[in-house]
Amino acid sequence: MELQKAKDKLAQIGQEHVLAFYDELDGAQKEALLDQIEETDFSVLSRLSDKTDGKRGVFAPLAAMQISRIEQRRSELYEAGVLAIRAGKTAALLLAGGMGTRLGFDHPKGMYNVGVTKELYIFECIVNNLLDTVNETGTWIRLFIMTSEKNHEDTVSFFKEKNYFGYKADMVTFFKQKMAPCCDLDGRLFMEAKDRISTSPNGNAGWYSSMVRDGLDAILRDEGIEWIDVFAVDNVLQRICDPCFVGATVLADVSVGAKVVRKAAPDEKVGVMCTEDGRPSIVEYYELSQEMMDAKDENGDPAYNYGVILNYLFRTSELEKVTDDKMPLHVVKKKIPHITKTGEPVSPAEPNGYKFEQLVLDMIHQLSTCLPYEVVREKEFAPIKNLTGVDSVDSARELLRANGVEL
Repeated sequence: MELQKAKDKLAQIGQEHVLAFYDELDGAQKEALLDQIEETDFSVLSRLSDKTDGKRGVFAPLAAMQISRIEQRRSELYEAGVLAIRAGKTAALLLAGGMGTRLGFDHPKGMYNVGVTKELYIFECIVNNLLDTVNETGTWIRLFIMTSEKNHEDTVSFFKEKNYFGYKADMVTFFKQKMAPCCDLDGRLFMEAKDRISTSPNGNAGWYSSMVRDGLDAILRDEGIEWIDVFAVDNVLQRICDPCFVGATVLADVSVGAKVVRKAAPDEKVGVMCTEDGRPSIVEYYELSQEMMDAKDENGDPAYNYGVILNYLFRTSELEKVTDDKMPLHVVKKKIPHITKTGEPVSPAEPNGYKFEQLVLDMIHQLSTCLPYEVVREKEFAPIKNLTGVDSVDSARELLRANGVEL
């Protein structure tokens, strides 16, 4: 982008200070900053007034396909799933834009080694799980990997270095998640450095708009992909595009399938599948009233009993309904490091600005139907969010061992 065009773009939104240090930068830094100005969608700043008041619609339970029912229909579901996979109708999409900061690891989270006596990386666990389906069905599955600006180069290099952990390289497609600018409480853009606007990923629903931006939706159309299994990097045990889940979702003829686990306790800190104003949705654990926690279904079990594990099978033909302008933009107050007007770095102790995110729960709420599909927690849910304690490296290692994975 030319300097004058950058000045004009910033002047239109009253953010001219972004170029305050421009004359101090070297050639490469100037080019990088101008490129960032050109690529950044500043329209989110106009939605500062959209800050959610926390109001939601009317919740109601959404029955899951329980494990007992899945076992009764296993042959039927499995055959339908294998048929779809062998016909090339499924793809997988890994959300891998995060860093391992909470693990004390200054690299992409997927590069973290969970092995004890040998190297076994989070990325490797996930690829191994997908390879189980590939080997089971005799069919390679297109794998998309969404990175971020902060970890893209490291992630791509790591996969190449590790020879894609045995996956077919030409079936792996990397792309970067769209980033959203960060601003202070008055709407003034933060600068991360003299040559860089402070940004953050645009939320866990940003994968589809990021794919469209890069033209990757054409791959879905050209290859006849009808279903895409979207999952996060955190969970080292999750099964990906497994035939029974695919078959159940296809046969149910729904917009999206959602893997869920039975809650360990009524107040467990997981989002729960439900309906909201008659459409599928997710109610967060802190939004569950005592009445909802006490509610029972026809079998006497808790009505809001199935927590999501961020593994969703989306019908690709429905994704065009999920557009950025229809989904709420969550304006979230956060602690945002930045530099001052004089270029001094600041690491705030308290929330000092806003980040802009779109969430997968809103994406699902745009769709008409959803099948919650119960899986066995101990076999498919080993999230790594912390170094020790609950949902940690330690707990994931225990579950990996219990499932026969050599560490």
